[in-house]
This record gives sequence, structure tokens and C-alpha cells, in this order.
Amino acid sequence: MPERTEYKHGIPNWVDIATTDVDGAKAFYGAVFGWTHEDEPTDQGIPYTMFSKNGKAVAGGAPLPPEVAAQGAPPMWNTYVNVDSVDETIARTEAAGGSVVMPVMDVATAGRMAFVADPTGAPIGLWQAGDHKGAELVNEDGALTWNELVTDDTESAKRFFASAFGWTTEDSKMPSGTYTAFKVGDDLAAGMMPKNEGMGPIPNYWGVYFAVDECDGCAAKIGEQGGTVIMPPFDIEGVGRIAVAQDPHGAVFSIMEMAQPGE
Repeated sequence: MPERTEYKHGIPNWVDIATTDVDGAKAFYGAVFGWTHEDEPTDQGIPYTMFSKNGKAVAGGAPLPPEVAAQGAPPMWNTYVNVDSVDETIARTEAAGGSVVMPVMDVATAGRMAFVADPTGAPIGLWQAGDHKGAELVNEDGALTWNELVTDDTESAKRFFASAFGWTTEDSKMPSGTYTAFKVGDDLAAGMMPKNEGMGPIPNYWGVYFAVDECDGCAAKIGEQGGTVIMPPFDIEGVGRIAVAQDPHGAVFSIMEMAQPGE
């Protein structure tokens, strides 16, 4: 079901970009994915950008906080997980060895949020929905389709997310090594892959994938719009055709032409 009005506890439901150039992001992702945008006021006085596709909210955007940029962090895509209670999830996070990166805050009537990090250091957002339930469109061209942890300690991450989010795991063998699917009941929630030497000295992170109808064509468009294709399109049997890219301001994201689209 591409259109969504609610999400279960433990299912990623939103992504947003923290960037040094919000206007540039609007232009780039608008050209690449066909997104439209609208700025919404916030209590902090800094507008939050809502990106939409076909009239449905698909992602958000905001300036990269100066204090984060001062620590050397590049523009980045953030993943948020829907939770029944942010406060209770934070308590489980800390009990499982994680840490609070950004304390709990209310976002007007939209919801309640926080950022935590697992013991491997990868940050992830928590979202307790109010008026804003999350992405209204998924698994279609230009919409979110997958969230994936890339880490150097998969076993630690498995234990942590089992305790903090109630995720179970299912491993499968891939050409690059063991791939882990996180699940909520019978539903897929997210994925995890181990870092490899070719990735260089990057921190552990959550990657985001956007569905596209045609991977090679979208990769070409990314280059035309000033982005960089870090990993050219390649096929994963039974999954789809994937490319990894970077927007003109440094935020990394992936695109995927799904083998079985629209699920």
C-alpha cells in the first residue's frame, strides 16, 4: 500500500535532510524526484520544509544546526522510527546501552521527538505521532522505500534494537556478506549491513533509499543536477537495481528500482 495514514510502533515513518543549503536541496530534489515543497513555521523561528510528491508528504528538510556543522558533520539524511511513547523508548534505549543525542521535544501539535544513538554510535530519530503521522506515500517513484543501518558492530546493534525497539532479526547471505533484516512481527522494518574497507573511515550511520522507476535514468539526472553518483547502478537479485549518490551539498542517499515495485 503506497499511501499511508499510520505506522506501527517500531516502523520507520519519516526521513528529513539537515543541510547547509535548504534552497539548494529544494532545487536538487525537486529536479531529481519531482518533489514540491512548502515551508512551515516552527517555534524555533526556523522554517521546516515539507517535501511532497503527488500532493502527499514524503520527506522533510531543515538547516544543519551550526553546532553540529562545527563538529565537522556534513549534511545528512535522518531516519525516524514511529514509537508509541518517546519517553518510554528513551528509557529502554538507555537501559540497552544507547544514549540520548537530542532530548525530547514537542513539535507543536505535529508530534513528540528525540534523537538517540545505539552503542555503535549511529543516531536515529524517535517520533511519537500527533497530527503528523509520517510519510504519506512510500515505495513509489520519488518516495521513501527503505532505511538501513551501516555499522561495524552488527551483533551489538542486534542486541540493542531487540531491547530498545522490540525488533527481531532475520539474516541472509549476500555477495557482500551477511545482510540483516529487522522486523516488527511479520513486517519488515529496516535493514543492516556491515561496513566494509571500501567505505573508508566513515562513522556508523542510517542510510535512506528512495524508490525510482528507472535507476540508470535517475542516476544520470543526479549528475546533471550537480550531484555525484558514488556507486553506479548495480543489481541485487530479487531486490532491485540500486545506486548510491550524494547531493551537491554532501548528503548521501540511495535510489532503488525495485524488483517488485509498489509493495
